[in-house]
Amino acid sequence: MPCAHLDTVAKFFRALADPTRLKLLEYILGGERTSADCVAHAGISQPRVSVHLSCLVDCGYVTARRDGRRLRYSVGDPRVADLIVLARSLAADNASALTCCTRIPDSQD
Repeated sequence: MPCAHLDTVAKFFRALADPTRLKLLEYILGGERTSADCVAHAGISQPRVSVHLSCLVDCGYVTARRDGRRLRYSVGDPRVADLIVLARSLAADNASALTCCTRIPDSQD
């Protein structure tokens, strides 16, 4: 089923399309973080951070482990770091085209 596969790959990228999720993921790449760490880093409310972290966990980018009353988040697959580095490089190389693109709206978050 090629269509289902393409839909899955598209969903894989949509999970990274949110600037807040991308910011949190890059932060977690630096080492294991608590939810409170992520809230302080992102500068948004705890409930919003929890929603974004849940998405990252559900999509397999991040793992969560319970440590007493806290959840600790870490990157579950080391290839995620490679993906982020490659994405940043590609975005930098295509910055002017991406800036001028009117088909994909700028994020509101």
